[in-house]
Amino acid sequence: MAAGTLYTYSENWRAFKAQIAAQYSGARLKLASSPPAFTFGQTNRTPAFLNNFPLGKVPAYQGDDGFCLFESNAIAHYLSNDALRGATPQAAAQVLQWVSFADSEIIPPASAWVFPTLGIMQFNKQATEQAKEDVKKILIVLNQHLTTRTFLVGERVSLADISVACSMLWLFKQVLEPSFRQPFPNVTRWFVTCINQPQFKAVLGEVKLCEKMAQFDAKKFAELQPKKEAPAKKEKGGKEAAKPQEKKEKKREEKKPASEEEMDDCDAALAAEPKAKDPFAHLPKSAFIMDEFKRKYSNEDTLAVALPHFWENFDREGYSIWYSQYKYPEELTLTFKSCNLITGMFQRLDKLRKNAFASVILFGTNNDSSISAIWVFRGQDLAFTLSEDWQIDYESYDWRKLDPDSEECKTMVKEYFAWEGEFKHVGKAFNQGKIFK
Repeated sequence: MAAGTLYTYSENWRAFKAQIAAQYSGARLKLASSPPAFTFGQTNRTPAFLNNFPLGKVPAYQGDDGFCLFESNAIAHYLSNDALRGATPQAAAQVLQWVSFADSEIIPPASAWVFPTLGIMQFNKQATEQAKEDVKKILIVLNQHLTTRTFLVGERVSLADISVACSMLWLFKQVLEPSFRQPFPNVTRWFVTCINQPQFKAVLGEVKLCEKMAQFDAKKFAELQPKKEAPAKKEKGGKEAAKPQEKKEKKREEKKPASEEEMDDCDAALAAEPKAKDPFAHLPKSAFIMDEFKRKYSNEDTLAVALPHFWENFDREGYSIWYSQYKYPEELTLTFKSCNLITGMFQRLDKLRKNAFASVILFGTNNDSSISAIWVFRGQDLAFTLSEDWQIDYESYDWRKLDPDSEECKTMVKEYFAWEGEFKHVGKAFNQGKIFK
């Protein structure tokens, strides 16, 4: 029977999967989630921790026998018993199917919708509305599947139920209010059944379903952001500097009509925040209208209409074209995880959309893939350097500026925009692509 320590931080839903699996299997699991055993951001950066877990991510598992594992699904699988993993080859495959479904289909839209309500991510109305629609599609699939079933696979709780339920935990706690979940009674029934199992309760405690859809909290988001002001500026601000802001807040509240909906509160809160300086303000106005090209690309044939429009109107002085390639292809495993890597980067670059366009492509197959892209930016330099908010992911890529008049550039733009061609520089087959626009 497995015995070891799970390193994580408090309330990490990914760690819940392993903890609940251990409850079912009887694995002896010690939890290191608070000082002095574990301090997130410190312990996981020490040489000793990184020697066992090179990425420094949690949850991370170390057995009493020294066996180490990272990635929550692998840890949960290891700590499970045969009943949880699937007693037959068919059942085991179905369990894996739902575990993968949770990661690839549930987590991206759930994060885009829920994270802003927790103050973790900036609110974007378009992204949130898209996430809601994606969650509805997920609920439709689950509701249909559960029409004649109590659990996702077989007649008992499996790792499929554990993974999917944990992936949906914050959805049910934060945003799936009664009216939203009403069309999906089978999903709600299944979720409530799961969280009321003794093994779930031992880890999750009492889970209260959402009564009213949570909205973006601008104040909470601001509090969670790192302070960038210099000490001198802080002294200069003082209490007196806060008074005009208080007056502005009062004035805004007085003007707000009583009939405004909750989503308008978010917009109002965003409007009240100090406006950041436009990173592209120093650049001269360009004749190339990026939005016009994007409309052509989205609504008309790429090769017949969008691509000719791009080259006929492209401003070589005002914009630049770049080729990027992910530096660490050896770390890319399952293709859906690689796609999540791309999606995560896109979400963190949301405020760059107005001045950029990209086609990012995943080539190859599971455990043998690569990521490369063509990016178009306003200006002649890499746009990521213009804002600290855009610098999280770009250093994981190699960047090369292309000559718009070269045959190499024209070929690459054509292939990446159309998602078809020889891609001679890659050496792997096209798998799937994502567009940043």
